[in-house]
Amino acid sequence: MKLYNTLTRQIDDIKPLRAPEVSIYTCGPTVYDYPHIGNWFTFVRYDLLVRVLRASGLTPKWVMNITDVGHLVSDADEGEDKLEKGAKREGKTAWDIANFYTDYFVRALEQLNFTQPDYLPRATEHIREQIDLVKRLEEKGFTYTIDDGVYYDTSKFEHYANFAKLDLDDQQAGARVAVNQQKRNQSDFALWKFSPKDHQRDMEWDSPWGKGFPGWHLECSAMAFKYLGETLDIHSGGIDHIPVHHTNEIAQSEAASGKPFAHYWMHANHVLVEGEKIAKSLDNGITLEQVEAKGYDLETLRLYILESHYRTQSQFSWEGLAAAKSRLTSYQNMAAQVWQPNKTSNVEAQIINQVQAEIKTALENDLNTPAALERLSFLDDRVNASGIAPDAVSAMQAFLQWVDDALGLRLSQVADISDEQKQILSAREAARKEQDWAEADKLRDKLAELGIGVRDTAWGQVWIRL
Repeated sequence: MKLYNTLTRQIDDIKPLRAPEVSIYTCGPTVYDYPHIGNWFTFVRYDLLVRVLRASGLTPKWVMNITDVGHLVSDADEGEDKLEKGAKREGKTAWDIANFYTDYFVRALEQLNFTQPDYLPRATEHIREQIDLVKRLEEKGFTYTIDDGVYYDTSKFEHYANFAKLDLDDQQAGARVAVNQQKRNQSDFALWKFSPKDHQRDMEWDSPWGKGFPGWHLECSAMAFKYLGETLDIHSGGIDHIPVHHTNEIAQSEAASGKPFAHYWMHANHVLVEGEKIAKSLDNGITLEQVEAKGYDLETLRLYILESHYRTQSQFSWEGLAAAKSRLTSYQNMAAQVWQPNKTSNVEAQIINQVQAEIKTALENDLNTPAALERLSFLDDRVNASGIAPDAVSAMQAFLQWVDDALGLRLSQVADISDEQKQILSAREAARKEQDWAEADKLRDKLAELGIGVRDTAWGQVWIRL
């Protein structure tokens, strides 16, 4: 299994610390609003990573966090906590907002056929671990306190700029007047923010430094340490996390432990919607509900996401989603052939097994889903042209289950038609033999009303789901 590693800027072989177990931490949602299409592209990439690692014979131990406090609207530790902002928007408490959108996210994972993470820890349930981590950093001399909180002194961590290849001198020189002037360095970041003096927050806790709440970056390190240990195999997130969030995670984690934080860093690229960046002003933060309202199921969305490589800048368009729906329907009709094998077919088990091996090779090569889907479409074309040989049915069923395990497309769940539908199909075949075309057409229409289409091929009738 190979993966592009942001740490080394090259494709590396995955060599887990405790093989076959491989530890994975992925940055989950900030639960203050509905996730948009860009978020779901990234989350599906996480699920793909876990699935492919498993298909490669490894045993993933997966943690995806829930950020329900501490994520400020500015990466510079300025502005409002996103949960507080969501509470004002909806006239609820921050706790209500966090619970509602966490529950929504968990349900959506199931609807999108995600692998179940081993842990979905919430930041608010790990305040003690976060305070303890700040204490460790304080004892080692990496912190200082100013009016609004406890900060990490990035000048104390020699390799701070390495991961994102930051120019800290340029960053310092270009600092705006509005930036907190008490910070020693503009790259310094909050570990613990103090509650405002003029009002009480919904979410605040006592600490050795005063009442307040943890910084966004702190939670990931604390929860990763708790569930996976002080050195991880793989850490994943969006590329926008590289210069700030992940850089800060590395700094605080390695300063506290004295060990490498993660050996492999996987980052998913941005998504453009109809050629534009996702922005509130453009109202293009498409949700799952909007996708479904347009008549698309979530398996179609999953396939559409997999059609692009995770390291490319992906494009979302309704036309592209429509094309993915057609492609998925074709795959589903290929899967339906296991219920109607053809004695004249040239699709034997050897071909199916070869395609599976080619898909596996593509996925193990930096999660190359476009190449994997190209081979799946190759088999789809072969099956649609000649069906499946009877002695290849079991191989095809095993293949469909393997594809589901690796890609999550639910192709193995394509069911046989009902006895009633089979009787109508047999009656139509009899009508055709009698050249009763009117009756044959009538029966075709009846099947269509039941959601079943019919293809007349050289080897006989083939039913497909409409």
